[in-house]
Amino acid sequence: MAHQALARKYRPRRFADVATQGHVSETLRRSVATERVAHAYLFCGPRGVGKTTLARVLAMALNCPERDENAEPCGTCDSCARIWGGHTALDVVEIDAASNRGVDDARGLRERAMYAPSDTNRYKVYIVDEAHMLTREAWNALLKILEEPPPRVIFVFATTEPQKIQQSAAPILSRCQRFDFRRIGVDDIVGRLSEVLAAEGVADSTDALRLIARKADGGMRDGLSLLDQVLALSGPDVTLESVRRVLGLVEEERYVELLDILREGRAGDVFGLVDEILDEGYDLVEFYHGLVDVLRTLLRIRLSGLDSVADLRADVRDAYAERAGAFAAPDLARMLSLASELESTGSLRRSEQPRLLLEMLLLRLAYLDRTVSLEDLIRGLGGASAGRPAGLDRPVMSTPVASPGSGLVGAPEDTPEVEVLPADEGLPAQADSPPTGAAPVAEGIEASWQAVLRAGTLPPGLSVSLRAASVEEVGSGKLRLSLPPGPALERLQSEAALRRSVADAVMKALGRSVELEITEHEAREVGLEAVREGRLRDLVAQEPGLERAVEELDLELLD
Repeated sequence: MAHQALARKYRPRRFADVATQGHVSETLRRSVATERVAHAYLFCGPRGVGKTTLARVLAMALNCPERDENAEPCGTCDSCARIWGGHTALDVVEIDAASNRGVDDARGLRERAMYAPSDTNRYKVYIVDEAHMLTREAWNALLKILEEPPPRVIFVFATTEPQKIQQSAAPILSRCQRFDFRRIGVDDIVGRLSEVLAAEGVADSTDALRLIARKADGGMRDGLSLLDQVLALSGPDVTLESVRRVLGLVEEERYVELLDILREGRAGDVFGLVDEILDEGYDLVEFYHGLVDVLRTLLRIRLSGLDSVADLRADVRDAYAERAGAFAAPDLARMLSLASELESTGSLRRSEQPRLLLEMLLLRLAYLDRTVSLEDLIRGLGGASAGRPAGLDRPVMSTPVASPGSGLVGAPEDTPEVEVLPADEGLPAQADSPPTGAAPVAEGIEASWQAVLRAGTLPPGLSVSLRAASVEEVGSGKLRLSLPPGPALERLQSEAALRRSVADAVMKALGRSVELEITEHEAREVGLEAVREGRLRDLVAQEPGLERAVEELDLELLD
């Protein structure tokens, strides 16, 4: 006898046998039992999840002369056998819309639907697969009969892309009952594959079946087809090795080796690893997909613990747990983000040199710097976050300083106080700290000027123009205010009273008297770099310890 594919041989014949789609099968079964069957259905979902199967089971239940009181078809009578096998039946017609998509095909379907069923107790059921392939004109030809169908005529449209129907024939959706099919879970696929192997008298391995189920990506038909391939190779036993050979999956040991290279920063070993993968005949695209799964698994272990990955093989659980502990969760998230870029762009499959893209990805992961929090960076550079040394019971003196958001030096009484400790009590004196009574540094002047702009004490009509001005100290008690050419510059240069009001506002912010010099500077285009520099200056003004980090590490603001 000719071999029959497992996907066909073990296709469900009852509503209860369809895995995962209970919300659809139970609704249809009750509709048949209570004679509340709709005249048109739209089944949407990924491939291989049971759309056409449930359409056939519905047709079987409607026309089965021996269905039970729960509206389940017998599955063995002549009518059920012909419908279940997809053979020609007088009252049940399956149409492939991919090859019958034109308006003439739709008109022919409409004309045939006008004829009554072969028996008064039967239904005419038209199952249209790949319905999204129908043209707009074909849908328009079917619109009237879907709105006012003949008695005992039912249409079932199955599609993997309902959005195309929405775009080309939106009125159709309101004339159909829509059911969205779900992807089938790994455990459900494993359970079904195990049942099939038991019926076939073949020994199985849970780890091997789990690999097949994960590769099936939610489709039961794909899982059964892959199992057919494995059985053709392995014979009476389904082993982990045979599954790997058929699917082209890379062994977990290779990924463990790669993780060791990444955590030790041995970037040069990346090329040798890729050479070995190619020499062993593995597909680089499959290796890449496995890499994404491994990084996701490590991140999940790092965030939720080892128990969160129950589907991981027992012999590699400890190895993955150890490697996960070598990376911080933010680092794993960045690595997963870099790896997923190739999948989102699709460049790996389209490229004529996938090896080069994969090697560059692995090198980027190997050279990836570890994440360091800003607080740790400032503390390591001896900034203000370093904390107070132990052994000091109380501060010697306290001085009011500006809050991080105000930008003022010498703030009013309600500003918070910080402890200033003498150098001989164990705190090293900063070599670049200004002496007591010295003029404020440039950052203090700039911060004070920004506070003046925010305070709203400037003369009316000048605040907008003064926001484009720059301020700098050119001598003891003398500040230079540079403005671009325009009316504001002319008014400040010509009106002494106006200059005094601006100088008074600055003097209040600085807490000392100043002499204001008004100059002109060339207008310049404010681009992205200028915005970043200004933002960086604001950050430095809010956290003075950050200035040393910028200077020592040559940092720049990216976003």
